[in-house]
Amino acid sequence: MLDRVEIKLRGQDGLLPVYFDVYDNSLSHKWLSAFNSILDKQLHLEKNYCFFGFPDSDRSLDFLVSEINRTIAGINGSSIDYFIRDYFTVQNIIEQPEIKYGTKSNKHFVANHEKFNQLHLYFEETQGVSGAMSKHYNQADTETRWYIRQLNLLCHETECLILSLGQQAKEWVRPSNVLCWLHAPRFILDEKDYNLFGVNTIARHHGGVYVGVNKAVGKHHWEVFCDEGRDSRIDELTTTTLKPQTEAAGDFDIEWGQNVMGKPFMNEQLADFRSWLTKNGFDPEDPYLTIGHPKIGQVDLNKSFGSNDFQTVLDILTKHLDVYSIKTSDSYCEYDYTWRDSKRLQVPLI
Repeated sequence: MLDRVEIKLRGQDGLLPVYFDVYDNSLSHKWLSAFNSILDKQLHLEKNYCFFGFPDSDRSLDFLVSEINRTIAGINGSSIDYFIRDYFTVQNIIEQPEIKYGTKSNKHFVANHEKFNQLHLYFEETQGVSGAMSKHYNQADTETRWYIRQLNLLCHETECLILSLGQQAKEWVRPSNVLCWLHAPRFILDEKDYNLFGVNTIARHHGGVYVGVNKAVGKHHWEVFCDEGRDSRIDELTTTTLKPQTEAAGDFDIEWGQNVMGKPFMNEQLADFRSWLTKNGFDPEDPYLTIGHPKIGQVDLNKSFGSNDFQTVLDILTKHLDVYSIKTSDSYCEYDYTWRDSKRLQVPLI
């Protein structure tokens, strides 16, 4: 163990300390250094992009749909030469599930991936890619750049909420934390780091802590497979930016869903994914594809929640959906604002 991190989550009944241990591996060393730098510099934590897939969150499906449309209106009303002729409703972003894995569906509804692929394409076209931003982004003022960023954030957040809300059984909701900071310093991955990726790391563990995925604009292979289908071809994708990961930052995710590795539906889905990679000219065993989620730590569930039971942990977390402070052995930072302050605080920082 390299360190123990304490995150204090704020709720109406006070602060809840959550502890996770940082593993001692090549990637964790670089990540912890970058993470301490984030805390020391007091960078802005994007609280509007922090708690995913919590069914009882104030950021409801109705709210997120209204935010998507408000974001589109902000871009359309700007001075950049780009106009989005689209409108989102709760009805047109969900659909009945196609039965793919097993003999019957365990979901009431799923995300309309065609609709979300289009939303993500608007983001790709207006922002560009890391190191080669689009002409629209370069011409945009800070408020418009903030709206462009929201296209991506709201796309992923809404899809994750639908994934949880659509489950027939409450125990299979997929909540997670995504902690991202504006202007977080990046570091380059090296050969040892790549060995922590792989198809077998796609299914994350309850309480697992993972380095944030893909710091360049774009999607990774697993996202494309899930969003565009097992019969999709690389040369026919909606997304224009399928990219492996070459760098990372002090950002991180915490998985709060139940363990699914080894479940029959997961085994079948991963087998289909391997087949999809091969058909599209990729080697499923190539670590440089940076598939999956490199694990850098694990939440101490018993110390944090008094239990490692999924439902107990979820019930406690649901009452504390606000990061108040984070502490490592070397650094500390408080975040005494809420997600409702996001635009006011973030626009000047873009």
